[in-house]
Amino acid sequence: MSQLRIALGQHSAPGRKAVNQDFHGCRVPREPQLSLQGIALAMADGISSSAVSQVASETAVKSLLDDYYATSEAWSVRHAVERVLTATNAWLHAQSRQGPHRYAPDRGYVCTLSALVIKATTAHLFHVGDTRIYRLHADSLEPLTQDHRLWLSQTESQLSRALGADALVEIDYRALPLAIGDTFLLATDGVYEHLSAEAILHSVAAHRDDLDEAARHIVDQAYRQGSEDNLSVQLVRIEALPHTAAPPLHREVEELPLPPLLEPRARFDGYRILRELHASSRSHVYLALDEASGTRVVLKTPSIDLRDDPGYLERLLMEEWLARRINSRHVLKAALPDRRRHYLYTVTEYLEGQTLAQWLRDNPAPDLETVRGIVEQVARGLQALHRREVLHQDLRPENLMIDATGTVTLIDLGAARIAGIVESATTLESSPLPGTALYMAPEYFLGEVGTTRSDLYSLGVLTYRMLAGRFPYGTRVARTRTRDDQRRLTYRSVLDEERAIPAWIDATLSRALHPHPEKRYQALSEFVHDLRRPNPTYLNRTRPPLIERHPVAFWQGLSAILAVVILALLAR
Repeated sequence: MSQLRIALGQHSAPGRKAVNQDFHGCRVPREPQLSLQGIALAMADGISSSAVSQVASETAVKSLLDDYYATSEAWSVRHAVERVLTATNAWLHAQSRQGPHRYAPDRGYVCTLSALVIKATTAHLFHVGDTRIYRLHADSLEPLTQDHRLWLSQTESQLSRALGADALVEIDYRALPLAIGDTFLLATDGVYEHLSAEAILHSVAAHRDDLDEAARHIVDQAYRQGSEDNLSVQLVRIEALPHTAAPPLHREVEELPLPPLLEPRARFDGYRILRELHASSRSHVYLALDEASGTRVVLKTPSIDLRDDPGYLERLLMEEWLARRINSRHVLKAALPDRRRHYLYTVTEYLEGQTLAQWLRDNPAPDLETVRGIVEQVARGLQALHRREVLHQDLRPENLMIDATGTVTLIDLGAARIAGIVESATTLESSPLPGTALYMAPEYFLGEVGTTRSDLYSLGVLTYRMLAGRFPYGTRVARTRTRDDQRRLTYRSVLDEERAIPAWIDATLSRALHPHPEKRYQALSEFVHDLRRPNPTYLNRTRPPLIERHPVAFWQGLSAILAVVILALLAR
């Protein structure tokens, strides 16, 4: 399997100035970070009116190259870089506000920045200011960024956007597909304002095998052409692209043998099997004793039927990989990686209790307050996933555990969609229908990618079922194939004559379960809030008429009345 590989050249010089306020850098990590987060390049340019702008440039580049690789591997490139740049901008702006030039931003810690992150087969561009990124073609330079400059006259302009200039910063973002041979140029205005495209292309062609020399030659040419500014250039050429980006657990799938079927009291890789907890066509789950620590854990091994499917094996290992990166008492925790494994399996904590499905069989009609408590805990688990740009996608009673203390925990992450992994174009991307049909949002059946509002919908279905013992749309959602099908879905009120449920709870569920994602709550916290505290908008609504709550009973009653009327007329 081929690996992402680049050729790099870079050079910077102060030119005719005493201080070089430009700063640039690149980081090429080792695997598995190379596949998970890619290669990052950045170039910053200080402004001549500031005596400390070189500090801003150095801080911006170093922060990006250091902090980006410290972000969650589950995050998408865009989310991770924007979080880093937003934090850097806030720090630079705060330094300026604390200094002697707090009312003169152009003399504080301010710089421009352009960055390029190459991950899998995509280039991610980030840009603030007037440093530029170009893509080189045989006879032209294609500008990929747009200068953030405000022109005051035909000859005078000023930066309209820069890092550190304001408390908040808007960052331009662009994603481009890559091909082998693609070459990118990052340059400051001291270079591109003094050289033609032909001169730059000639330098790159003349020094194709030494891009450092090509960068040096471009800088020297700009200097000879009279540039009075600092001069910096970065050149990067795509030498090889992964055919399919290696997932973080690909090596384990290739190297680790598959475990045998395990029996109670068997010893296996440092564990003693106590009993089988669950067996299905997808996996075997065992309760085991860690003989080293004496703690009980859960082992999951792949089923015999799917042992030849590398995509399934990678998803199985991904459950533990993801659990190790989520810190929430409401999400199952992975065991510590404190020993070398000799077989392919996962190890997670053991939770003593029962699934929500089992609990509902014992408690078929839970009161509203109990339902609220369960929903709030599930929402906290989902929020912990969403903060890592992870969608659960398979929320259902069988995937929730309630322990003796009443704590609710998400125990199955096998269908999770991880933005950072999907972005790597690996075989781990979820299928269009990743979950259980009765709990899945309508958009999945239209072939759309899920969002956090899709998880919110599933939580709404779970809430509805606990309160009503049925599903809001029956089985009709699974038959949704077109927009017209989606529009024809009619919410059935949760209110009935058997349970005392406030009408505003029904209105809350109706919004959470709306067939169109954009008409649902925007956040889980809004839904949880309205489930506990009456939304004033809903309090003004009346109880739904009988025809909405019990349409069959309504028409049966109406028919009976009409029959009586007809009989009375006939008798007369």
